Amino acid sequence: SNKSTTKSGLEGTAEPGSGQDPTLSLSAVQVGQEETEEELTEADLDQRVDIYLSETDTLWMFDMPSVMVSVEAEDAGRVLERNKIYADMCKTKAGSERFEERMVQTLAGAAKNKEVQCETIIMEDKGTMVTSWDLDNSLDASETEPTSQAEGSGATTGGSSKSPTMKEQEQTVSVSSDRGITTSSLMISESAVPVRSQEEEKCHSEAILTSENLKQDLVIMERILMENIFQPKLAAYRQIPVLIEPDITSDRGDTATAMEEDEEEEHDKEKKDEGKEGKGLIDPSMTINKTPEEDAAPRLEQLWSYTCDLTSGHSVSSMAWNKVNPDLLAIGYGEFDSKDQKKGLACCWSLKNPMWPERIFQCDHGVTAVDFSLASPNLLAVGTSSGSVAVYDVRSQNNAAFLDSSASLNKHTGAVWQLRWVEQDRGATEGDKKERLMCISADGRVTEWLIQQRLDCIDLMKLRRTEREKKKLPGEKERKSEAPISQQAAGMCFDFHPEDTDIYLAGTDEGHIYQCSCSGKEQILGTYRGHKGPVYRVAWNPSSTDMFLSCSADWSTILWHRDSQTPLLTFSSVRAFVHDIMWSPKSAFIFAAVKESRVEIWDLSVSIFNPVISHAANPEANLMSILFAKNTNCLLLGDSLGGVGVWELFNLDA
Repeated sequence: SNKSTTKSGLEGTAEPGSGQDPTLSLSAVQVGQEETEEELTEADLDQRVDIYLSETDTLWMFDMPSVMVSVEAEDAGRVLERNKIYADMCKTKAGSERFEERMVQTLAGAAKNKEVQCETIIMEDKGTMVTSWDLDNSLDASETEPTSQAEGSGATTGGSSKSPTMKEQEQTVSVSSDRGITTSSLMISESAVPVRSQEEEKCHSEAILTSENLKQDLVIMERILMENIFQPKLAAYRQIPVLIEPDITSDRGDTATAMEEDEEEEHDKEKKDEGKEGKGLIDPSMTINKTPEEDAAPRLEQLWSYTCDLTSGHSVSSMAWNKVNPDLLAIGYGEFDSKDQKKGLACCWSLKNPMWPERIFQCDHGVTAVDFSLASPNLLAVGTSSGSVAVYDVRSQNNAAFLDSSASLNKHTGAVWQLRWVEQDRGATEGDKKERLMCISADGRVTEWLIQQRLDCIDLMKLRRTEREKKKLPGEKERKSEAPISQQAAGMCFDFHPEDTDIYLAGTDEGHIYQCSCSGKEQILGTYRGHKGPVYRVAWNPSSTDMFLSCSADWSTILWHRDSQTPLLTFSSVRAFVHDIMWSPKSAFIFAAVKESRVEIWDLSVSIFNPVISHAANPEANLMSILFAKNTNCLLLGDSLGGVGVWELFNLDA
């Protein structure tokens, strides 16, 4: 049976079509089997033989990864996390509030115009400044050019010593004129101009654009352009005759003459329209004592306005002229509305450029007061609504503060409503003059700041609240327990006597005005009670030093005498807050008052009942500050939108 089984198995090994002889293969197997049977013994048959089955390498013919994963798999958590990220990303598509459209997501962005300053790669047109003799020389050279070219060609055929490189280095100069374009035969060798690579040219251009000399030259050029544009208005401001360009007859033809005439007619129309608008701004009904001639009536006309995009939207809080340079004006900007707190600005404007400030100082809080020093005209003191005081050096290009009160332990806790540089010794020489920086704040303190390595202050006075006497009603009991929340009255304004700087006036939010002394035991010399609201400004008369004015939120302006605690005159024309007042530097009878809706010019020698000029402001803005110009009949008005208008006074000896 074993032999038959083996024989049948071996017979099956010969596959049909394999090409082998079945007789040969069978005989070979039988011989090998006989040899194997002869070698095996019973011991070998009884011996245990281990047979190991192994799997061959798997050959992958096609593999498709599954898109589904069991929740019990090891990487099920990672797959769920990726699905969540993808779902969140889909939510940020269009239709969601967090969707953002950016230019990087657009294949072809929408075309738009954008002006930039850059260096052009290829310069095609060149301009140069030439004189009349340059044009004549180039014309003569162009006439003799054919002869020179013929001689040059003959020399070349005869054997020229010039190499091709030298020929390439020669260039011709082209000059453009009204007659046409002429080419000069003057040759300029490139050896005179150093050859630079593109990188060197780029570095050289960047060095020129970032150089300080170029910046200074651009500033000078800008000032020249501004003075050309504002020449008539600046001439009117300085009270000098306005230059009128004469009519120049030229040979350019009738077309150019007609165009000039049209431009002159349009210019005259604009002037007439501006005159009509200026006259329309004056309220004739508020002007008194008119002469028969309408032009003889006092009036205001606007010359220009100090405003730019940077200051737009910031309310003008204070203004101050430089003590040495009357063309330099410091303006403080701040927004004091609790709903819209903005950062403050202190800008220095110059008459040389009415469209952009010369210096810009950024402040963290709204600026409430500014003033220039007399001993050091380059120092500008700035007070803010947070109670901090800073001193800036306007000569420096750095916008950081020269000194500030951040490190002072005795700094103000309320807004600094006014500050002033006060001369200590008026009779001393220039070298011995000393100044004190004085401040009054809403925390009820009048302080003197010491300028050393840092700013530090000492208290001159603390304003105390006074109890108001109330009328008792019949049967009403006395209330002894009533007491003010704060014992200190908020200081709103002050002004030092023009002759004796130890005497000053201080106005409070109670409506009281205190006459105080910097020296002596009795600090309060007198109290003036006449206002029923916060006192916004007090001002000594510079000509009659015993008189002073005060304005308040109770719609009134009061004239006081130093020795009388009873008001002499009360001026109240409209029901509006009086934000600022100022005496005219040229007359002891004229002063200006700024109200919410208008500016009023009062002349006490003409009338004490009505203002001489009452000018309505822009309905979109309220007037906040006022300042008379030095050495000219002009008035500066600051409004709540960041503009400072310069107005000229006519027919008024101010």
